[in-house]
Amino acid sequence: MTRVKYALVLPSLLLAVTCGWSRAARAEGLVSGISQDIIQITSSYTGTNIVVFGAIERAQNAQGRNIVVVVRGPDEPMTVRRRERIAGVWVNSDAAQFEGLPAYYYLASTEPIARIAPREALARYGIGLQALRPSVVGSHHDPEPFRQAAIRYHMRAGLYAESPGSIDFLSETLFRTRVPVPAGVTRGQYNVEVYLFRDGEVISAQSTPMFVDATGLERRLFDMAHNAPLRYGLACVFLSMLLGWISSVLFRRPD
Repeated sequence: MTRVKYALVLPSLLLAVTCGWSRAARAEGLVSGISQDIIQITSSYTGTNIVVFGAIERAQNAQGRNIVVVVRGPDEPMTVRRRERIAGVWVNSDAAQFEGLPAYYYLASTEPIARIAPREALARYGIGLQALRPSVVGSHHDPEPFRQAAIRYHMRAGLYAESPGSIDFLSETLFRTRVPVPAGVTRGQYNVEVYLFRDGEVISAQSTPMFVDATGLERRLFDMAHNAPLRYGLACVFLSMLLGWISSVLFRRPD
């Protein structure tokens, strides 16, 4: 009886493992890339666009399937101040310090993200402007109004944006989107994240690094300002005095 029992259980286990492996093998996957992974900033840089593209492997029915592309800039500390008018004068009445918010954030999706996944799933991956949360908060009051103010400020500056419906499908499996990289972006490493959603859940994701750096004279000035601030400051003062003296000589009125 014991041998018969094991003879029945073992094929059942093998069948379960085989079925599980077959379902994993048939699951949709994602392959993505970017048109350029290094952006060089010069004095004439006015912004550019990168192309994020990809393909869906083992594609199934398009119903319930969505693509989300997120480009995040390097995190930087931010200070948001509240101004109030007191006795006819605008003064800073309160402030909040944030750490962990990106300097740049752009989201492209096949449709509005509120229709792609529930808020909890989006917050889990930090997808969407309202899902951006600082890692460190310094404030004496409720920091939420200050966080909202920081998001609005970056949106006005063109550094935060959401663009639903901006992903183009070239075929059933191939897609692409254009991501603007404005002139005011911060130097550093950016992450280009591509998510494949199915019925409100992430079933595949890929992340590709992208670097924004200065080149030429801008790079040397940036390095000097950060690595030798005293020498940089003295050089600026000397150049200002020299230019002032040259201007006084060129535009001196004759007696």
